Amino acid sequence: MKVIILGCGTSTGVPRIGPDWGECDPNEPKNRRSRVSIVVENNDGKRLLVDTSTDLRHQLLANNIDKVDAVFWTHDHADHCHGIDDLRPMRYGRAAALPGFASTATMRSLKHRFSYVFSGQFGYPTIVEIDNLDRLRIHAGFGIDSVELPHGHTMSTAYRFDADGKSIGYATDFSEITNDLVDMFHGLDILVTDCLRREAHPTHANLTMALELSARCSARTTVLTHLDKSMDYATLSAETPDHVLVGYDGMELVA
Repeated sequence: MKVIILGCGTSTGVPRIGPDWGECDPNEPKNRRSRVSIVVENNDGKRLLVDTSTDLRHQLLANNIDKVDAVFWTHDHADHCHGIDDLRPMRYGRAAALPGFASTATMRSLKHRFSYVFSGQFGYPTIVEIDNLDRLRIHAGFGIDSVELPHGHTMSTAYRFDADGKSIGYATDFSEITNDLVDMFHGLDILVTDCLRREAHPTHANLTMALELSARCSARTTVLTHLDKSMDYATLSAETPDHVLVGYDGMELVA
């Protein structure tokens, strides 16, 4: 099983419009970050997409991904869902809509904001058939588990995917490490975790929290994502232990 980091940037990306690179070296390609999404893939070539980031079209083209077998959403913030229309080409040639999954609150919000995606419109077919995560344990050859996490005043869904004897966990946009999260992520082969910046933040994990989560769940390899313009790739890489990697767009890791 492998994970592809489609995007690893914060909500405004790096650089911010300006361009504003902050402390990131503009001559380091790994500092150019689009908004966060990942794909997990098993040995049978089945793929699950997590979040439809604002930059989804570019990400799918850059990574030669022409189809996925299901879509999962962590929450309804713009940088995680506003690329939803880029799923339309993946509906072409399918006998049915793409399967999609989210928490009850996220599902309700997505259906309200993007009704045409989930119910069709003006003769166009439904793009995604969305269902509640509560009823999901297995899909497309993956074992799937999830837990809700505080994300400031709202909630975000963390996921664990198991296939081919390996495990990948994904937790982005969280502001508290819960015991349920640690239990779900215990013994992961690969952990991909929120790590906005070094300083504390009211709605995101900082570097200290990301490293704490990695240690508490005994992850074999940890990847830092949702990085802002203060997190220069080379500088941050020099600060982290060998098993903690700084994510970059297009990064692939095999569990």
